Order: sequence, then structure tokens, then C-alpha cells
Amino acid sequence: MPLPALLLLLCCPWASARALRDQIVGGHEARPHSHPYMAYLKIAGLGACGGFLVAPDWVMSAAHCMGNITVILGAHDIREPEKSQQVRGVLKYHEHPEYDPSTMYNDIMLLQLTSKATLNDYVQTIPLPKSGSDLPTGTKCLIAGWGLIDEDRATNKLFETKVSIYSRRKCVLFYPHLDSGMVCAGSFHQLKDSSQGDSGGPLVCNKVAQGVVSFGYDSPPGVYTRISNYLPWIKKVMKK
Repeated sequence: MPLPALLLLLCCPWASARALRDQIVGGHEARPHSHPYMAYLKIAGLGACGGFLVAPDWVMSAAHCMGNITVILGAHDIREPEKSQQVRGVLKYHEHPEYDPSTMYNDIMLLQLTSKATLNDYVQTIPLPKSGSDLPTGTKCLIAGWGLIDEDRATNKLFETKVSIYSRRKCVLFYPHLDSGMVCAGSFHQLKDSSQGDSGGPLVCNKVAQGVVSFGYDSPPGVYTRISNYLPWIKKVMKK
């Protein structure tokens, strides 16, 4: 990780959590349009985040990605005007009412789009969990995002990597404040993780979005908002 980010971690760990999450580490370029639920969130003056389509007019992301957002769906190379891309504005922002930026508790947000996405081969929704049960330790999952792929090499294309669910008991050794709204994933043996350009993207396990990329330090595991913990809130917001 870049030295400034490590220094930031030493002085103020919570602020640095987001600063360290600007890349897919240990990943590879995804097959174009193999993750049609992915959304690129362009935040005016602040950079970008990831997100994912959960209904034709709803995108889920992290609450810390709040800003003046333009949503781009159906993208692979975000710097190219691909015919597959659909651009939408945000009609309404629904940040979780108990989101706490100092601890990253409840780091989840729903964006209601100005118009429904046209679902096709390039743009699709992804299912959410149906129950609040914990994922078994070792469950294989996938993360994807746009951003740096190492300390000094940028890419505009969607990258992906595989991670595994950590046990809550082991993860609490890294993050003592871990609560039921968080889940950890990473690799014990290789440096594979997600970071800030990937913030808000999904942790996908068995083709279901189980987490939202939230924060982490300079090595795995990363911490994800545990979507199953928020199902009542999600249903309430989307019914409005």
C-alpha cells in the first residue's frame, strides 16, 4: 500500500479505512459484462464508488459513498462510451438513518434512480439474501470493482477477485468493534482484498449479494456491511 495511506492509518485508523480501499488487490480483469449487476457511481468532485442493481430502479451501495452521484450501469471499461452503458441520475438518497462514519456502523445506502434501468444481457439485478442467518466460515465469494490494481498501476476496466468468509471470532481480533451488521472476508494466504474505488460494491456468494464493501486496513480481511442484517429496513425503503 502507498506510504501516505499507511501513515494515515497510523494517525487516524477510521479515516484511513476508506483511504486504503481504492483497489482490487490480487485480482484480474473480469470477463466483459460477466457481472451485469455492477454499477459505477461517479461522485461529483469526490471520485467514484461501486454499487449494484437490486431492482430496475434501485441501486445499493455504502453510506460513506454519499455525494452528488451519477449511476452508470452496463459498463466494463468506464472510460469508453460503450453502447451497453446506461446512465441514470438519483431521484432519492436513502442513507441508513443510523450510519456512523466514526465506526462505520450501518454503512449501507439505497439509491432510487430517476428512471428504471432497461434489463438486458449487460444490465441485470442481483438477488439479496432471504434470511438473516450468518454465512458459514470459508464460504467462497467474489468481489469486483474499478480502480487501481496495485500501488501505482491504474485500470479503467472492471477487475475481480475471490475471497472467503472469515469467522466472526477471528475477525474480531482485527476489528474489536465488529458488530452483527458486519461480515469479514479475505484470503489467509494471499493478499486479496478490495478497497476505496470498490467501496459500495457487492460481496457475492453463491450468486447472492451478501455484503457491501465498507472498510479495511492495509491487508485482508476486509469488512463488509452484512446485508441480511438490514432486510427489514431495505424492504421498508423500497416499498416507499
